[in-house]
Amino acid sequence: MRTVPLSAVRNLGILAHVDAGKTTLTERILYVTGTTYKRGEVHDGTTVTDFDSQERDRGITIFAAAVSCSWDGHRVNLIDTPGHVDFSDEVERSLRVLDGAIAVFDGVAGVEPQSESVWRQADRHGVPRIAFVNKLDRAGADLDAAVASIRERLHPRPLVVQLPIGAEDGFVGIVDLLRMRALVWADGAEAAEEGPIPESLVDEANRRRRLLDEAVAEAHPVALEEFCASSAVSTDTLVSALRELTRTGDGVVVLCGSAYRNRGVEPLLEAVVAYLPAPSDVPPVRGEYEGTGQERPADPSAPFAALAFKVTSTATGRLTFLRVYSGTIRTSEAVMDVGSGRSERVGRILRVQADRHTRVDSAVAGDIVAVVGLKTVRPGATLCTPSAPILLEPPVVADPVVSVAVEPRKGTDTERLMSALARLVEEDPSLVVRTDRETGQTLLSGMGELHLEVAVEKIRRDHGLDVGVGRPRVAYRETVARGVSGFVHRHVKQDGGAGQFAHVVIDTEPLEEGEFAFESTVVGGRVPREYVRAVEAGCRDALAEGPLGGHPVTGVRVTLTDGATHPKDSSELAFRAAGRFALRAALAAGAMTLLEPIAEVTVTVPESAVGVVLGDLAARRGRVLGSVVRAGTTVVTATVPLAELFGYATRLRSRTQGRGTFTARPVGHAPAPEGLPVR
Repeated sequence: MRTVPLSAVRNLGILAHVDAGKTTLTERILYVTGTTYKRGEVHDGTTVTDFDSQERDRGITIFAAAVSCSWDGHRVNLIDTPGHVDFSDEVERSLRVLDGAIAVFDGVAGVEPQSESVWRQADRHGVPRIAFVNKLDRAGADLDAAVASIRERLHPRPLVVQLPIGAEDGFVGIVDLLRMRALVWADGAEAAEEGPIPESLVDEANRRRRLLDEAVAEAHPVALEEFCASSAVSTDTLVSALRELTRTGDGVVVLCGSAYRNRGVEPLLEAVVAYLPAPSDVPPVRGEYEGTGQERPADPSAPFAALAFKVTSTATGRLTFLRVYSGTIRTSEAVMDVGSGRSERVGRILRVQADRHTRVDSAVAGDIVAVVGLKTVRPGATLCTPSAPILLEPPVVADPVVSVAVEPRKGTDTERLMSALARLVEEDPSLVVRTDRETGQTLLSGMGELHLEVAVEKIRRDHGLDVGVGRPRVAYRETVARGVSGFVHRHVKQDGGAGQFAHVVIDTEPLEEGEFAFESTVVGGRVPREYVRAVEAGCRDALAEGPLGGHPVTGVRVTLTDGATHPKDSSELAFRAAGRFALRAALAAGAMTLLEPIAEVTVTVPESAVGVVLGDLAARRGRVLGSVVRAGTTVVTATVPLAELFGYATRLRSRTQGRGTFTARPVGHAPAPEGLPVR
């Protein structure tokens, strides 16, 4: 499969807020590199990466899609990620396997709420980024304002290497500040025309080049030495320094353009090749096995190790997407799922081009491929050579915040529905299916209303099922407001056989930061160590349902202070049961608080509708954090209980004559008012 050296491979994703232009940029990259021969358009439903019928119907990216292209002797493996907050788990799993990213920002709006979220996700994974300020052809676009928002809200060191030529409808090209040249795209032209910097921009270009030299010199010792010697930094030194600053995260190169008009795409690809790392540039992937830390270098001859980051079912079969970190995998070889201990045989290996696939015989370190034939592997699983096991850290899966009840319209379709739900959860770990113990309903939980709408529609379209959906419900939590001390519980059971005996004394108290903590202060061996672990396990069992309404419990510290055992009837099972019953009773005896999920809402409305919108937010128990005026519209930021946002999109459109839009992202939980009806 490898036709280029490992140093010429780039594995990167495109990250941004919804509607910032990620998919359009991906389409232009595919077109510019000759991978496609027609420009796909989101509004026409002709894009390569948004190939799912729901994506084309809704005009947004829902599922991360992988494509490959070639540029200047390099292979670029590109993942177009969703921008909507409901699908942030797709972004999380993609970032886990990427070496770099392009962060796309709207030239008018700058940093938007989901821009901030995906940036923080990339920070957690240590993914180097370059920034692309898009849509400079739109009214109100301002590169400097966008860069200022990047600096103020994301706190990187932005290193602007381009200057736009023209503004809004007059945006025709860029000034390359590294090579001090102009690149101009004529209307309808396939490529840029290189020439001298326009006279009207020479002084500004020289000023900005000086600022770039100074900013790089402040952060890079070699550039500083050269700057001190000659009051300038050469182009070669700048390129080398920018590469190092990008890969260490000490700087973010900022480029600009208009993907829709195909302006600025080629320089962006040059920046990808110049600044973002190859698999050979990143440290060896780390993992462990049986408590021993291990590393795997990006070497085709090393033992095989890969991470499964996506599973999907297609007409081709069940596809498992892999990032190969080390070694080589070939068709028909056996690989081990380290988490489950199962071994399976690889049927086929596919190079993926969104929904099109090309069969290959092997894949090596640094590749992103899909394989057919793995029947039980789930997203986040580590696959490796059976003789050299290693367990890699899986992507973090966020807890769901919204649930709906689903049931088949026909009673005979119950088994088919459960099978469809199992398939959904297998493909998307951020979805959870459970049965409500009180009502017997099947509940589907996810990251938001849109997430659940897409999941239900997928059941209808892919499985041909007619399903009914109940009103969405949010995921409440319970926490300890006042604990108890010296709570005694004796677990005694005699049913004719071996008995059960466990005596525990526990204290409970609020835990402000964190979900659960357990410690033991028992002395004198009154409760053996193995029984202490069993008590902790029992307490964790009790956290599943709190006394207020059966919601999960968070924010509690439990201390085992005393206990007693029986020489014959005590066991780990008995102490686990004692821990479970003791904590349940202790929580009921103390004071508990109901927590409701809170979302940060960003509402963009005409200035004439601000008063109406603020009043509506107040009625929904919202707390306004601030507002800013941008290009004739007002952007209001507020925190609102998630339960109050159901149906808000329709309400907002009616209050603003269809001109208002909003985005929301979960930001945690907060105490709910007393007497709040749980929805």
